[in-house]
Amino acid sequence: MSAPAAKKFDRSLVEGPIPGAILKIAWPTIVQNLIAGLQGLIDHALVGHYVGYHANAAIGVSWQIFLVIVVFISSIFSGMGVLVARSVGAGDESAVSRVVFQGVLVSLFLGVGIFAPVGWVLAPYLLQLVHAAPDVQVVALPYLRLMFVFSIGMMFFYLIGGALRAAGDAKTPMRLGILLTVGNIVLATAFITGWGPLPAMGATGAALGTTIAGFITSIYALWLLFSGRLVIDLRSAPRKIDWPVIKSIFRFGLPTGFQGIAMNLGGVFMLRYVGSLDHSAEAQAAYAVSYNQLFSFISWTSVALMAAAATVAGQSLGAGLKDRAMAVPKEAVKVGLYIATPLALLFLFAPRLLLGIFGMKDPLVLDLGEQFLAYLSLSAFFLMAALAYTGALQGTGDTRSPMYISIFSQLILPLGIVALLDMSHGLRPADIWLAIVVGHFTRCALSMLRFHQGKWRHIEVSIGNA
Repeated sequence: MSAPAAKKFDRSLVEGPIPGAILKIAWPTIVQNLIAGLQGLIDHALVGHYVGYHANAAIGVSWQIFLVIVVFISSIFSGMGVLVARSVGAGDESAVSRVVFQGVLVSLFLGVGIFAPVGWVLAPYLLQLVHAAPDVQVVALPYLRLMFVFSIGMMFFYLIGGALRAAGDAKTPMRLGILLTVGNIVLATAFITGWGPLPAMGATGAALGTTIAGFITSIYALWLLFSGRLVIDLRSAPRKIDWPVIKSIFRFGLPTGFQGIAMNLGGVFMLRYVGSLDHSAEAQAAYAVSYNQLFSFISWTSVALMAAAATVAGQSLGAGLKDRAMAVPKEAVKVGLYIATPLALLFLFAPRLLLGIFGMKDPLVLDLGEQFLAYLSLSAFFLMAALAYTGALQGTGDTRSPMYISIFSQLILPLGIVALLDMSHGLRPADIWLAIVVGHFTRCALSMLRFHQGKWRHIEVSIGNA
């Protein structure tokens, strides 16, 4: 039986209407991310009902820390996405396979050689850094260590999904994401509550479900890449380390990786301020559920638009269509408004209903969460537009500007606001919520301004000689 023929690149992304191209990449990614949001929602709901809000705080704090690694890795892969999108736009199939195979090697090295051992050692110090309450730290430590040690599965998942989307195939990552989420829900439910002979493991069970499901899904996805069944076919990729390709991946990916670190360090240090408030455990629980879970439906939807903008803009430049690339983020914002608006209205008018899904019953937690969601209803629009323009910048090869913008808007500015307010009158929860909104607004304004300057038109992309 002969091997299957690899699929051809979808030329409609550079030849058809721009809104259709945006939607072709965005809607499967939105579906994937929203379904993936159920994963965290169910974890929080289960531990909230079976363990209590301290377990919600533990998962929220741990995930905020681990998210620094997740975002750094997925951002590094955005450098790979720049190369893949340009190569697809130019119709160069061999370059695409070279780039993705080197991405697999980079993932293996980082996941097994660096993040697993370093994460195990640093986990307790990181929990102390964010001022997690002592009873929260006890629950959070095994969760965080499991996530670090077995991070390789999630790394491969983000690598493969990003590569396929950059090549114009967003449906396969969606199917893989659904598989991952279903597996995670089943396994996490079993481990958290204790099905059959399994002991009830609480928050640790949530980590086991996530890591096992990620490993299984990634093995299947790698098999697809090496079997010739996808638009990216690694059967013909050279089986050796290709330093020019790796150098190019890091050239475009490292700025985005540092951008991701800056954004999430901002979140980690903001969580530290939350932990310094009166009733810190209640405040951290409200923050974890409102920002890490409910607002994730906005952020992951916006990330889908960012990926779509990056793919269409990058492929357009690869095909020599600079004016088409210029129009991409504006169309992405139009699509995003239809999604952000109803979610923002839910945050504003039904906050206690949403918080109740996670087992939030403590009156103070409910009050803090309701207040925070009111602020986040405004941030939804700023973040969506910011990420649409960020994606267009990154897809065209300008990965440094978003890094500088993120360092200022997500780290320096909001933390500076919080520090000044803390010194002036003592810190209140509303001060933190306000600083987050100001950071999102600033990121939006600066990203739009930078893209319309048009300097990305002159960026050259090369992966070296074969």
